[in-house]
Amino acid sequence: MEKILDRFLRYVSVDTQSCEESETQPSAAKELNLLRMLRDELLAMGVEATLDEYGYVMATIPANCGCDAPKIGFIAHVDTAPDASGCGVKPQIISDYDGSDIALAGVPGLFLKPSEFPELLLHKGQTLITTDGTTLLGADDKAGVAEIMDTVQYIVEHPEFKHGELKIGFTPDEEIGRGVDKFDVGKFGADYAYTMDGGDEGELEFENFNAASAKIHIQGRNVHPGYAKGKMLNAILIAQELNSLLPVDQRPEFTADYEGFFHIISFKGSVEEADFAYIIRDHDRAKFEQKKVVMQQCVDFINARYGEGVATLVLRDQYYNMREMVEPHYHVVGTAVKAMEMAGVKPRIQPIRGGTDGARLSFMGLPCPNIFAGGLNFHGKMEFLPLENMEKAAAVIRNIITLYAQ
Repeated sequence: MEKILDRFLRYVSVDTQSCEESETQPSAAKELNLLRMLRDELLAMGVEATLDEYGYVMATIPANCGCDAPKIGFIAHVDTAPDASGCGVKPQIISDYDGSDIALAGVPGLFLKPSEFPELLLHKGQTLITTDGTTLLGADDKAGVAEIMDTVQYIVEHPEFKHGELKIGFTPDEEIGRGVDKFDVGKFGADYAYTMDGGDEGELEFENFNAASAKIHIQGRNVHPGYAKGKMLNAILIAQELNSLLPVDQRPEFTADYEGFFHIISFKGSVEEADFAYIIRDHDRAKFEQKKVVMQQCVDFINARYGEGVATLVLRDQYYNMREMVEPHYHVVGTAVKAMEMAGVKPRIQPIRGGTDGARLSFMGLPCPNIFAGGLNFHGKMEFLPLENMEKAAAVIRNIITLYAQ
C-alpha cells in the first residue's frame, strides 16, 4: 500500500492552480491532469469511476456490510489558490521537528518561524511538510485528496473492512468559488457527505460565511494635468475614496470568530479608469445582507459626488451559511465527533472563516460538513502540513464509514 506521504507528494507535483478570470469549467485545463490521474488510479484499484466534461471525478464503492447503511460521500477539491504559484512545488520534509525556525531553502533568508506562527509548536516531534518558499504547498486541498485516496486503497486491500455504499468525489475550481457550479448531486448519489478540506487536527465545521463578490469600475476623466482644474476625474483617487468609506474595523486583519469583513483583493487603475474587487463575508445572514447594502451606498455616494455612472458595481452572491441545512441532519456532525474520538483526536467544532464546496452542496440537498485535512497557513509560501494530521484524518474517514455500517 502506497504511503500517504508519498501519495501527497505525487499530487502536489501537479500544478492545478485555478483561474478566476477564466469562464470555462474547469477554469484551467491543467486541473484535468490531476483529475485524470485520480480517475485512472481509482479504475486501477477496481473502483468504478468517471470524469465528466466539467472536471468532476465521481466514484462508487459498493456496500459489503449487508446492512441498510446510508450512502456516505467524501469530497475534496484538486485546485490550488490563485494567491500563489502552485507550479514546481518543492516540498521540504522536516522529521522530528524540534520547535526551531525552519529555513525555506528556495529563498535565502526566509524562515518559517514559531515566533510568527506559534501553531508550529503544537507539532513538535512530528514530521512537517513545508514549502521551499517559492510556491504554496497545496495541502489545500491535496491533503484531503490524499486522505480519501488512501482510504479507498485501504478498503480495496482489506475486503474484511465492512462498509456501506461509498461515494467519492473530486472537484475543480473550489478556490474561485465555482467548485460545484455544475455538480450533479443526484448523479453523485450520496445521502450525506463530508468535505475533507479543513485545517489543523480536530477541526469540524458545519457553519461558514455567507459570501459575495463585489467588482467596482471607476470611470475617470483624464485631462492634461497642466489644464486639469475643474475637469479631471482621477479614477485612482476616486477608488481610494470609495475604499475609505468602508469601515476599517471590518477588514480581515481586524476580525475573528463570527465577525464578518470587507476584503479588497485586487486593484488595477490609471487616471482614466480603475477596477477593483472585494469579497464580502459574514456568518450572520442579516449582517451579510447589510454589508451588501453598505457597499451599494458607497457606490451611490461616489456617483452623487462625481456624477452618475462614474462608479459601477457588480455584486454576486457566492454561497451561504450551511448551518441551516446541516442542523436538521445533525447526526452527520455527531458521527464525525465520535469518529475523531475513536482516532484519538479531540474534536473542535468551529465556524469556517471561509467556505467549502460542502456549503453549496448542503443547499443543493446534500448535507456536507467539513473535516480537517491537516494543513495550516493555506494559500501562501508559509503553508505547512504535519504528516500526523493526514494520517489521523484518514483514520477519521475510516471510522465514519465504520460507524455508519453498524
